[in-house]
Amino acid sequence: MLEQEKWHQVILANAADLSELAESIILEDSLDEIAYRASFRMVVTPDVYKLKIAPGQSIAISAPLPDQPKKATLFSGGVWDITSEDRGVKHLMITVYERTIQIAKSEDEYLFPAGQTAAARLKKYAADWGIPVGKFEDTGIPLAKALYRPQTIWSMIQSDLKETAKKGGAMFRPRMTPSGLVLYKIGSNRFVWVLELMEEIVQRRTLEGAVTQVKVLGKQEENKRTPVLAVVKGETSKYGTLQKVLQDDKLKNAAQAKTAGQKLLTGIQETITVSGPDINEIRAGDRVILNNMGLIVTSVRHTLGTPGKMTLELANENYVRRRYFLD
Repeated sequence: MLEQEKWHQVILANAADLSELAESIILEDSLDEIAYRASFRMVVTPDVYKLKIAPGQSIAISAPLPDQPKKATLFSGGVWDITSEDRGVKHLMITVYERTIQIAKSEDEYLFPAGQTAAARLKKYAADWGIPVGKFEDTGIPLAKALYRPQTIWSMIQSDLKETAKKGGAMFRPRMTPSGLVLYKIGSNRFVWVLELMEEIVQRRTLEGAVTQVKVLGKQEENKRTPVLAVVKGETSKYGTLQKVLQDDKLKNAAQAKTAGQKLLTGIQETITVSGPDINEIRAGDRVILNNMGLIVTSVRHTLGTPGKMTLELANENYVRRRYFLD
C-alpha cells in the first residue's frame, strides 16, 4: 500500500476550510443503510462561531487515495445534526449524510407495471427526489408488477433489489459518486485490497440467524389459511428445527417453492471483524482478500487521520446474499 498524504481537506459550503478545526473525522458505511455518514468533532473557537454551521449546509471531504497521489472526493453531503457539549471546553458534534438520506427518510406510494428493472425504478425514484444519476449498467431482470403502499423510498428500492437477486440477478446497492447516484454491483470494485498488517481479527461463528427448515406459502386468500406449497428441510438432525416462513404470491407451484426455500437454508453463520491501518476508499459492498479468502465488506468505519484507522465487518458472498437479498 502506498503511503498516504498526512492530511484530509474538509470544505464547508464550498468555501470554509474545516480541516484544521476538526478534532476527529469518522466515515461510516453499511449494507443496511443507503446513505454514507460522516461525523465530526471540533472545539468551538471564535473561528467556528463565525462559520455559523447549520443543518443543510454542504460538506465535502477529499484526500489522496492509497493507490494514487491525486486527491479525490471521499464524501459529499449535507449537515444533518449538530449537538453542542460543554464540559469546561465547548465542542460541536456534527453528523453529515449524503443526499440519499432524503429517500431513506421520505415516504410515498408507487405503482409500477410488470417488466421494469430495478435500475429503471431507481432512476424514477431519483428523478422524483431531484437526485442526479450517473451512468450505470442495467440490472437486467424484469420485475413483477408492484403496488407500494406508503413506505420509505429506501424500502421500495430494497424490495426491487431483493426481487432482482431472487430471480437470479446480481446483487446491487445504490451508491453516490461524484457523477451522481449509481447502482453498484456487489464485489465489483476496480481494485481488490489484500488486507495485511491488521491489528485485530475477530471471527464469530454462531447459530444465530441459522435456518434449517423453510415453510413456503403461496398466495394468501381472504378467510382462508395460506396454502403451503413446500416444506424444505436442511440440517434439522444436526442443529434442530430453526424454521423460517417464506410467503410469496409470485410462487405458483411446488417446484418453484422448493427452489426458493433451498436458497434460504443456512447453517452456522460466520462473520469476521478486522481493524487496522486505514484504506480510505473501501466502501460497504466492496470485495477484499483476508488470509487468501475473498470476502465482502458489510460495514466499514474509517477514522481519518495520520495515520488513519479502519474497522471492517466481513462475510462471504453467500452470507451477504442470504442476509441482505433473500430475507
